[in-house]
Amino acid sequence: IIAIPTTAGTGSETGRAAVFTKEDTHEKKIIFHPKMLPSIVILDPYLTIALPPHLTAFTGMDALAHCLEAYCSPFFHPLSQGIAIEGISIIHKYLLTAFSDGNNIEARGNMLASSSMGSTAFQKGLGAIHSLSHPVGAIYNTHHGLTNAVFMPYVLIKNKDAIENRIESLARYINLPDPNFDGFIKWILDLRNKLAVPHTLKELIKDDEKFEEMSVMAFNDPSTGGNPIQLTDKDFLQLYRDAYNGKL
Repeated sequence: IIAIPTTAGTGSETGRAAVFTKEDTHEKKIIFHPKMLPSIVILDPYLTIALPPHLTAFTGMDALAHCLEAYCSPFFHPLSQGIAIEGISIIHKYLLTAFSDGNNIEARGNMLASSSMGSTAFQKGLGAIHSLSHPVGAIYNTHHGLTNAVFMPYVLIKNKDAIENRIESLARYINLPDPNFDGFIKWILDLRNKLAVPHTLKELIKDDEKFEEMSVMAFNDPSTGGNPIQLTDKDFLQLYRDAYNGKL
């Protein structure tokens, strides 16, 4: 397989996974196999110039979700840890530039790098951002990166007790003006606002009728095992409700 990505977010070119949606049950299923890993990857930023701003934003936030959840995962994988934190640093530096100036080749190239780094890093694990996002995408056909971006601050705050020290180290590494957990959340919220990401799940889906069903699906999602704290289906139900109503 020779992989040539035309978006900067999913990182499929450096992954060994495939995602399928079962249309009859509205479930997303993930399979892994080493033979799905491309043998050659070509990252050409000129192929991403035509990517419109909203897709630049959504795919970029997907890359951030990959790096961030890999970084926060409790599993031991120092190589992934280093790749994830550097990927976040690149996104911090270049995503807004790629969003506002799509012809900026430096920004486009670095976002492609961060995307590949994210999918490399998340071999360490993902977490509740993806667990929540998968059922929403399967049932309501929302954009995966956008859905991840909506859930991101709610999950970070839910996981605060387990990740606060790690997030403070990350905030210092990327030189945030307030290098602490609250300062990092502020950066995430500001970034979402500048990228026109909705603050609430209510702005993505029409109702909350399927939350109980979705909470069970989220609990059973393969990403759940990589979350920094153990969550129940009731925890996922509350996260859906909080995100729907904008309650951080």
